[in-house]
Amino acid sequence: MKKRIGKSVTTNTPGDTTEAARTGVREEGSTDGLPVAPELSLSLDAARMPLRSTLIDRRVLRIIGISLLLGVAAAVVAKVLMVLIGLITNLSFYGRWSTDFSSPADAVSHLGLWVILVPVVGGLIAGFMARWGSRAIRGHGIPEAMEQVLLNESRIPTRITFLKPISSAIVIGTGGPFGAEGPIIATGGALGSLIGQLLKVTASERKVLLAAGAAAGMAAVFSAPISAVALAVELLLFELRARSLIPVALACVTATGVRYLLIGSTPVFLMDHLAAPGGEALIAYVLIGAIIGLVSVGVTHLVYGIEDVFERLPVHWMWWPAIGAVVVGVVGYFAPLTLGVGYTNIDDILNGRLALGALGYLCVMKFISWSICLGSGTSGGTLAPLFTIGGALGAIMGMLLATYLPSLGVDPRIAALVGMAAIFAGASRALITTVVFAFETTAQPFGLLPLLGACTAAYLVSAVFMRNTIMTEKIARRGVRVPSEYKADYLERVLVRDMCEHDVVTLQADQTIGEVRDWIAGGRPAGQHQGYPIVDASGRVLGVLTRRTFFDPKWSPAATLGELIVRPPVVITMDHTLREAADHMVMENVGRLLVVDKGDTSKLLGMLTRGDLLSAHARRLKEGRRLRRQINLKTYRRMRARRRRQTQHAT
Repeated sequence: MKKRIGKSVTTNTPGDTTEAARTGVREEGSTDGLPVAPELSLSLDAARMPLRSTLIDRRVLRIIGISLLLGVAAAVVAKVLMVLIGLITNLSFYGRWSTDFSSPADAVSHLGLWVILVPVVGGLIAGFMARWGSRAIRGHGIPEAMEQVLLNESRIPTRITFLKPISSAIVIGTGGPFGAEGPIIATGGALGSLIGQLLKVTASERKVLLAAGAAAGMAAVFSAPISAVALAVELLLFELRARSLIPVALACVTATGVRYLLIGSTPVFLMDHLAAPGGEALIAYVLIGAIIGLVSVGVTHLVYGIEDVFERLPVHWMWWPAIGAVVVGVVGYFAPLTLGVGYTNIDDILNGRLALGALGYLCVMKFISWSICLGSGTSGGTLAPLFTIGGALGAIMGMLLATYLPSLGVDPRIAALVGMAAIFAGASRALITTVVFAFETTAQPFGLLPLLGACTAAYLVSAVFMRNTIMTEKIARRGVRVPSEYKADYLERVLVRDMCEHDVVTLQADQTIGEVRDWIAGGRPAGQHQGYPIVDASGRVLGVLTRRTFFDPKWSPAATLGELIVRPPVVITMDHTLREAADHMVMENVGRLLVVDKGDTSKLLGMLTRGDLLSAHARRLKEGRRLRRQINLKTYRRMRARRRRQTQHAT
């Protein structure tokens, strides 16, 4: 064996040169070896190196263009859904042909007990549509969209695009205590997925289109583009990258612009001017948020407990929505304000138009109606009902504090706003979405600080007492693991130069397999590696061969190592990140990469293996778990005392 000058050791080895043998190596080469050079000319002209990642490329521009059109389509669909809800409401409760938005509550006085039958009819139709159309239209839509993103490459069945809005409009229009936001988010997502299935795109790009459609739908309904983007990031994309964020954001801007043209730019929930809260009031709002965070945990458990009760009923699930609708009708007869979407209820709560007793009654009855109806598996959203329940609770606490502790300076309207947002933040743990949504829909800047404090408190309480959320519990029960934290990729922060092996043992291309076998059998430490770079007489790297190749009986002991190299080079440079290296390994189906000089790709500088990637992760875990005191006060005081003594001695 010959020792190379520098960092490498050099040896030689051979092999059979037949085409059959070369094919065997090409097809049977394992991922722990990396043959690297073209068969005829042992050079790096065909070197395969990962492209440096870029934020935006031409395909992203194409997805952006599609997302702009998707934003327009989602806004139109949202408008159609609202018109359809208005039409069905007027037909069901008033017997008139009109698309104007009407509250079912005003019809209770003249319908009497017949009001109980109207939601039941809607529940029956929804059950039939789910049974013979698609079971996926059941529920509020967001968990189902999340499941398709996580498990099915964002492929939502085409029929959902049509069945979901129709079934939701029927349920809500016949008095179902739901909001339109869940269905339109699900419909917009289904529309984006449909476009992504019609076009030739990747699964990642299809996910972006699904999220863009869903977020655009929410932006069009509530005129809340920023919170819609946050919703897409927190509940659908599970990432924050320019190539996904930009298309979603532009789709939301487009959808909101279309809404401005069709409806206007007035905030959804108009409020009178709010004054900036004082310090004591701010503390009170945070405590209200924490209390409502506990309520959100209870609400989530109760909703899924009711769903479990329905699962045990001895009747087909097709009939469950009608059974739940009976409760909706009965509750609606005694509390008419619980019927329908209830956006006017939220408006009244935020502006202090309801008395204390009315708030408590509405809160309890709305919860009973909504939770049982949702647990029955019918189609509808959760946002508006939760806002009604949380807003009423917040307003109640705000009124009590304003009456008995007026020195705190608590405004019941801000308390209502805080309660409205905190219950959704706790139930969904979509913190940024909720805070920004409450601000966008009310346009009250002085509400932002109380909202941030209260929603964060609710988020904290929810995270302590509840593992899954109202959005993820359903699919978690089906074994779907939903990401709960979005962190920067650690491998993106580490360069190849920091983790690769610099002292690499190399073999020479003119050495024979027999020589290498004898060398390895000698038991030297340098001969215990799994793969070895092959270099020519001038030190230029040609490829990598593995121990398995050396001991393969198909190769003649007289064959040279250079004859065994059949693949183009797969290399990387010191300046690439470990993420780029890991992706390159996967794409090339190898377990180690040659690290070459950026200016001279024939110059071998090191080798990076899968073990090096695991070592990087080990360092990440160590940084996150090791407890160390960087500044020791006792040591600091001793150093100060020593310096004083030295100064005194010098003087």
